Amino acid sequence: QVQLVESGGGLVRPGESLKLSCAASRSISTIYFMGWYRQPPDQARELVASITSGNNIKYADSVRGRFTVSRDNAKNTMDLQMNSLKPEDTAVYYCRSILNSRNFWGQGTQVTVSS
Repeated sequence: QVQLVESGGGLVRPGESLKLSCAASRSISTIYFMGWYRQPPDQARELVASITSGNNIKYADSVRGRFTVSRDNAKNTMDLQMNSLKPEDTAVYYCRSILNSRNFWGQGTQVTVSS
């Protein structure tokens, strides 16, 4: 089992940056899949970026080139650097991991991009 806690959300203006962090309650070195998802208001949750233990990285088309996902096995964290933020990036952002075929989710952190 693993508990995930997101942090770093907030209110920013278009074009600004934010860095989200997901802290795990145990070592992530053996967790194959970790990912960031987001759920805009009244929309379905969607994958933003994912990273495996072998550093295989995937991005949604809408964020590629603007967002960067990384994981630090020494700190048991996964980060999401978000640059050039747009109003359509407004959502609750969730951290997810898959461990022993079970899904674990964090509680989410709100990101609002507005002028």
